Amino acid sequence: MNDHPPGAVISLRDVSVSLPEGSDRKYAIRNVSFDLKAGEILCVVGESGSGKSVTAQAIMGLLPGNLRCESGSIQFAGRDLLRVDDTERRAITGRQIAMIFQEPTAALNPVFRVGDLVAETFRIHTKLSGTQIRQKVLDLFREVRLPEPERLYNNYPHQLSGGQCQRVMIATALALQPQVLIADEPTTALDVTTQAQILKLLLDLRRETGTSIIFITHDFGVVAELADRVAVMRHGEVVEIGTHQQVLQHPQHDYTKALIAAVPKLEAGAPRTFNGPAVLQATHIRKSFRSGGNFFSRGRSVDAVADVDVTLHRGETLGLVGESGSGKSTLAQCIIRLIDPNAGEINIDGVRFSDLDKKALRHARAKIQIVFQDPYSALDPRQKIGEAIAEGPMIHGMYGGEARTRARSLLKDVGLDPEAFDRYPHEFSGGQRQRICIARALALDPLLLIADEAVSALDVSIQAQILELLAKLQKERAFAMLFITHDLRVASKICDRIAVMRQGRIIEQATPADILLHPQQDYTRELLAAVPGAQHRESA
Repeated sequence: MNDHPPGAVISLRDVSVSLPEGSDRKYAIRNVSFDLKAGEILCVVGESGSGKSVTAQAIMGLLPGNLRCESGSIQFAGRDLLRVDDTERRAITGRQIAMIFQEPTAALNPVFRVGDLVAETFRIHTKLSGTQIRQKVLDLFREVRLPEPERLYNNYPHQLSGGQCQRVMIATALALQPQVLIADEPTTALDVTTQAQILKLLLDLRRETGTSIIFITHDFGVVAELADRVAVMRHGEVVEIGTHQQVLQHPQHDYTKALIAAVPKLEAGAPRTFNGPAVLQATHIRKSFRSGGNFFSRGRSVDAVADVDVTLHRGETLGLVGESGSGKSTLAQCIIRLIDPNAGEINIDGVRFSDLDKKALRHARAKIQIVFQDPYSALDPRQKIGEAIAEGPMIHGMYGGEARTRARSLLKDVGLDPEAFDRYPHEFSGGQRQRICIARALALDPLLLIADEAVSALDVSIQAQILELLAKLQKERAFAMLFITHDLRVASKICDRIAVMRQGRIIEQATPADILLHPQQDYTRELLAAVPGAQHRESA
């Protein structure tokens, strides 16, 4: 077999990376082989732990210290990247192969202005003057469609949105016009509209520059928009590889079929009706923040939530859908009074929450529980998961033995072994941790459950399991659920009603069927059009 076939920019042959002793399996990746062709977008798909990111790290020479490449070759420009010295590797990966990481806010140094962060690449690898470098950076900002490049140049990462930070990362990666761009889950945590913009940007860049792209993702919706060819990874091995059409329309491996089946679709179930008194009645909620103030000026007031009404009945699920900054999470925090609204009235199960003092509020909050987006940060790493679940009931007066018995029962209810009671969070996968967070939220038998982007960071197969679990538990326990998401596919799967938020206001509210089939607002239509896989893939 030719180690580097004609037309291939990068060729991996039988690459294996070993894991430390005591790991669940011996290899992080095993005998991975594929080619990246000139001007091609190759999507590498699989769940967390499948080896996608380790493959990218092996190509870039960024393997963590506890991982070792045992065998294989990675051919690029006539050289084996696994056998060049560190100086040559840095020159190649700095100039000819670049990488975009999943979390831009973690990858960008918060103490430097974003313009200087991109400029550093030119300072290290070129002999351009300061004026020339600044102009290069501004040109890159325009190329990646960043607004007002001159102003953004002097901003810090925290002053930019997630999508803007990701564009800065793309600008940094493109600075030296690399032949190969590796994008590791660059759109996973982004709103669907921002995600669509990033995908279009990558397609445009490929068309304009001929850059070859390895795009790592767990979402076949993204694959449908972007890929020329697809490599599917499972347990560190490539189980299927083929063209976009072959893999999506005629998958051969059962694992590929399961991943495709798990992708949520834009479809609505039969509508349900709910009678009786409302569990939640929030009216005219408003929350504003001050922006741009300093010693001499108070700045301007910005409405994060502007005159919003929300009603929820027992057993009902209301989806709040919108982009980051639309006010979804702020509204939820006002309802549970993690922050106090500037105006409005909140009634939960007949109790006027908006009037309660701190002591009464602490007791009344037992009726409301929240499941956050990130299960990794939601659990105390030093606390056993059983104690974390039992803690709430014990705080509210339940005897310890009874609370621990309930915790074990809840572990079983969410599909975990009750014997896991004495294990710590780090011993569980991301999906299992989210199940633990759901069990903890249900320990007080709440009337209202708030799920704040509770599945957005999960693999599609795990996401499907969590959605099924929430629906099952709601049917059994009849709690009302406020489900916050930026993904209309997910909302249409689990919600009885969907409220679309934009700039702090609910601009449209209806059943999923009406939202999907008869959207009334242009913004809702934009959200629907931006759903991955909803549109035919652009030819590049």
